[in-house]
Amino acid sequence: MNVLSRYWHQYKWRNTLYAPLFETPTDHELVALDCETTSLDPHKAELVTIAATKIRNNTVITSEPLTLTLRAPSSLNAQSVKIHGIRHQDLNDGLTEKDAMQQLIDFIENRPIVGYYIHYDKAILDRYAKRLLGFKLPNATIEVSDIYRKKLEHVLPNADYDLSMEAIGHNLDLPLSGRHDALQDAVSAALIYVRLKYGDVPVPRSY
Repeated sequence: MNVLSRYWHQYKWRNTLYAPLFETPTDHELVALDCETTSLDPHKAELVTIAATKIRNNTVITSEPLTLTLRAPSSLNAQSVKIHGIRHQDLNDGLTEKDAMQQLIDFIENRPIVGYYIHYDKAILDRYAKRLLGFKLPNATIEVSDIYRKKLEHVLPNADYDLSMEAIGHNLDLPLSGRHDALQDAVSAALIYVRLKYGDVPVPRSY
């Protein structure tokens, strides 16, 4: 969100509980986030689970995670279940869409959002937020694979890089879970971010 847009939203929502979302964030806390959805199309995908964890300076706060399970969306089918392994019966006690979005913004507030292919998740969350709350999420996004690629380009210009989460984690010697549920992917993105921001980036072993 650019400065003018932020000012406009600050004015529009100034007397509501959403006003703090449009304040300028501090630079010492971020939130890593991941979503499980019913499709890979950000214009049609429906949310199944949302997970997030805070990053405070160079520490991933895994003791304070957020995990939200929504009610089974209409587009949850056998193909979707193959992707994330979440079935209709796993969502019987899920949240409504509006409750989930409210709990999400209560957790992330105005912090920048870190993730792996975070623009996909942000596009879906913006769709939901606009429909349910009246505005898109104002949070800035930070894509960890872009940071990784740009750092490697300084060492290996014009080379091809494996930008899969597994390859990035392996090259950075990070203990990534490999489970690929929403919370584990959020934690993995957080670990990658901290490693890239506060450590060096080794040349991939294949070079």
